[in-house]
Amino acid sequence: MASERPLVAVLDYGSGNVHSAVKALEKAGADVRLTRDRALVAEADGLLVPGVGAFSAVMEQLESIRGGELIERRLAGGRAVLGICVGMQVMFERGIERGVDTEGLGEWPGVVRPLDAPVIPHMGWSSLEVGQGSRLFAGLESERFYFVHSYAAQEWTLDVQPPFPIPSVTWSTHGSRFIAAVENGPLTATQFHPEKSGDAGIAVLRNWLGTLVA
Repeated sequence: MASERPLVAVLDYGSGNVHSAVKALEKAGADVRLTRDRALVAEADGLLVPGVGAFSAVMEQLESIRGGELIERRLAGGRAVLGICVGMQVMFERGIERGVDTEGLGEWPGVVRPLDAPVIPHMGWSSLEVGQGSRLFAGLESERFYFVHSYAAQEWTLDVQPPFPIPSVTWSTHGSRFIAAVENGPLTATQFHPEKSGDAGIAVLRNWLGTLVA
């Protein structure tokens, strides 16, 4: 039924800050389960991959539950995945933090590197350069969102050819310009924290939920 709340699995792999993400998704209109149950993760309408802390630690935690395999299987079947903060960063090929070079999930080409900015970490509210064709930020183009990070992907090199739709890439700036969000088929990700971004963040999650039932 159209009135049913979409079922979203929040991947429970040991990352912190998952409960605020669960509450934000519930407020946005989802039926949310914090889980690592492989069948539920596979069958849910959407999968949220949270992430805080170091790139290498998040990758180690994901590998401990074969999280990369779960994410890849969903994407191969065209099923929606949303990554947040380091949950976005690990979608790229590699992350370099404090001299440690760690292999990511490789869903997108590129390297997550330190921000080139006078003040690190980037902590606070920033505006966005919303990508063309964005559904995630529909009606939210002038809003500001809450970031907490010292690293980011700063180049977008994925070459998408027809008939596949061109990804919508949204940018922000803190010292240097960096990728703030990507909408690429079933894979969506934000560098900022929707769950810490007030009403605008809830609206972003609501827009994402809308794509699950479209």
